Amino acid sequence: MIRLSLPLPAVSLFLAVGCGTALPPPELVQARSTYDRASHGPAQELAPAELDTAKQALARAEAAFEDDGAGSRSRDLAYIADRKALLAEAQAGVVQAERERQATDKDFRKTQISSLAKTKEQLEEERRASEQGKKELEAERKARAEAEKKAAAAMASLAEIAKVKEESRGVVITLSGAVLFATGKYELLPIAAQKLDEVAKALKDQGFKNIIVEGHTDSRGNASANDVLSQRRAESVRTHLVSRGIPSDKIQAKGLGSVRPVADNATAEGRANNRRVEIVVEPDK
Repeated sequence: MIRLSLPLPAVSLFLAVGCGTALPPPELVQARSTYDRASHGPAQELAPAELDTAKQALARAEAAFEDDGAGSRSRDLAYIADRKALLAEAQAGVVQAERERQATDKDFRKTQISSLAKTKEQLEEERRASEQGKKELEAERKARAEAEKKAAAAMASLAEIAKVKEESRGVVITLSGAVLFATGKYELLPIAAQKLDEVAKALKDQGFKNIIVEGHTDSRGNASANDVLSQRRAESVRTHLVSRGIPSDKIQAKGLGSVRPVADNATAEGRANNRRVEIVVEPDK
């Protein structure tokens, strides 16, 4: 009797085909694995918002696979879901590293205090000699720390959800369309409202002269439909920012469709990058 030995992947493929079950695309398999790892790691505690975004993105990819099989739509959405899960892991790493840094700083300060301890008489003498100088220094330190904290918090909140860069037209805040909207829709997702709240706060803290919200799509589909969708998405973002205190006369919405790509529409990654909303901020000088 002749026995055939097949590798496990080949056996799985044979069984799947024999049973008539559609195999998920590699992108979806990878997205599932990445999300499972992230959801059982530090991201569950340290980056819950990002993990929730990844969960929603994976659900959209699973639904696309269920409806259309292993087509380009399910692969694109699975790729985005995988990126979101990786982002959640990365954010958790940042938070964890910051906690470790703070713990190290605390231990270092304790060591310094212990090694530089002075007698009560010496401290009292120094206090009397430099009391006025310390008051002035403390006031300056508090003012500087508060300003730095405010600016850092504003930029940190933006960096968590968007790419921020300076261009000749102003500061450009780029948000992925997958974070803000379901596929083909222009109503904001629940997690998008939270993220845009952070953007609004950062904008008010930093100050601005004018804001333009630009909606962009990839080149797939009907051009006219893409123009309409991009305009409605831009208007949804503008409306939310106005509801959070941005003056309506200082912000406008523009739908640009697919005419201004930032990546190659021939690839899934390029199309994902082209589906975006850009908030162009003219600084208040």
